[in-house]
Amino acid sequence: GTIFLDEIGEMAMGTQAKFLRVLEGHPFERVGGNTPIRVDVRVVSATNVPLEDAVRSGDFRRDLFFRLQVVEISVAPLRDRREDIRILAEHFLSRFVKETGRKIRGFTDEAFRKLEMYHWPGNVRELRNVIERAVALSAGPILDAGDIWLSSLEMEPPITAVTSYVPLSLEEIEKRHIIATLEHTEWNKSQTAQILGIERSTLDRKIKSYDLRR
Repeated sequence: GTIFLDEIGEMAMGTQAKFLRVLEGHPFERVGGNTPIRVDVRVVSATNVPLEDAVRSGDFRRDLFFRLQVVEISVAPLRDRREDIRILAEHFLSRFVKETGRKIRGFTDEAFRKLEMYHWPGNVRELRNVIERAVALSAGPILDAGDIWLSSLEMEPPITAVTSYVPLSLEEIEKRHIIATLEHTEWNKSQTAQILGIERSTLDRKIKSYDLRR
């Protein structure tokens, strides 16, 4: 069979060591069990962080990296392949229409233009969530621009001038950005993770690490 591991770059070091043993053919036991099990599977993994940098910084095991790096496929972010947005939007619409039974036939040209002009910081996952929300909340048979909810935080105009420089560490910058995004979403963690382009579990770890409280 095949096992797919998403965001493998977020895997804890202890788990990486255990997973490497499994990949090398060592048996393992189920939680609460005592029967050794061996597996023969194809492993497909994905990450949005450069694993080479994670190896250099000590956050990812070098031996596991080379064990996984057999065939590597690099996929550009959605903002760099806007020609795929319409195709993916129609795919997700078809999927969610079947799942929900909603009678929605397609998109208006204005809806497509709105999707194609957006920056998509959350990549394909964000597009999927946007279409799922539109299908759930739309009142008509065609999705219009008004049915497409996009992050207002991302659409704010960029800052073009800096009045003063305050030296901050990358950690402090990340902490402040997470706080600002949490406040923007009124501490909706799922929406915050979507805007930041990270997994909900990653956001939970960062909130705990920075000791953030509402």
